[in-house]
Amino acid sequence: MSTPARVDKQAEESQHGRLLRTIPLFSCLDPAEFHEVQGRIVEKRFHKNQVVLLEEDTASYMYIVYGGKVRVVHLGSDGSERILAVHKRGDVFGEMALLDAKTAPATVIAMEDVEIGLLSKETFQKLFLKNEKVLLQLVAILCRRLREAQLVMKAIALPDAEQRLRSILNHLSLLHGVKDDRGVVIALRLTHKELAGYTSVSRETVTRLLHRMTEEGDLEMLENRTILLKGGFTEKLQLL
Repeated sequence: MSTPARVDKQAEESQHGRLLRTIPLFSCLDPAEFHEVQGRIVEKRFHKNQVVLLEEDTASYMYIVYGGKVRVVHLGSDGSERILAVHKRGDVFGEMALLDAKTAPATVIAMEDVEIGLLSKETFQKLFLKNEKVLLQLVAILCRRLREAQLVMKAIALPDAEQRLRSILNHLSLLHGVKDDRGVVIALRLTHKELAGYTSVSRETVTRLLHRMTEEGDLEMLENRTILLKGGFTEKLQLL
């Protein structure tokens, strides 16, 4: 008879396997390849604000987010963070460094307690790079990364702080938004400091602008630190 711990482990593996099958990069593998890849993934847990990945480690693994969210940041010499991207459950990252063997100028930090799967460079090269369907999925991932990076760069190049913040909030709503009858909820718990890191403005400016947008009815700060974008937000964004 299995012990409770063993049952929990089996349930977790089954849950992770179901998640992997929803990720195109893995679902296009044949059954034998899929099971071999799944068996080689090392699972780790990280606590909120713990470093998941340092720049010097980026050429060693591809990462799968099994649960929670992480932020990809560029650390300034003064310790400041500029957020480049946020990855949530079902996302993969680190594939670019495995393709060109170069480290990425970024650090990955847990935004909350997270579960991460690590796929080694050796497994990646053996089972992914010889599969045409996988290669097409990798191209699709890289194209999406490029488009997202272009949108962020376009946003932070705007001359006005409010324009930057509105553009970044709209970008986050497209990536992480959940629509309901009130508007669009950005399903990320972002602090004002983290939003400042995204928009390259000061935390005080972000706080002031969010307060003003709330008073004007463009958005609402919900109890769990998620942000509800209302109809007025979209209308004003189109005028910028």
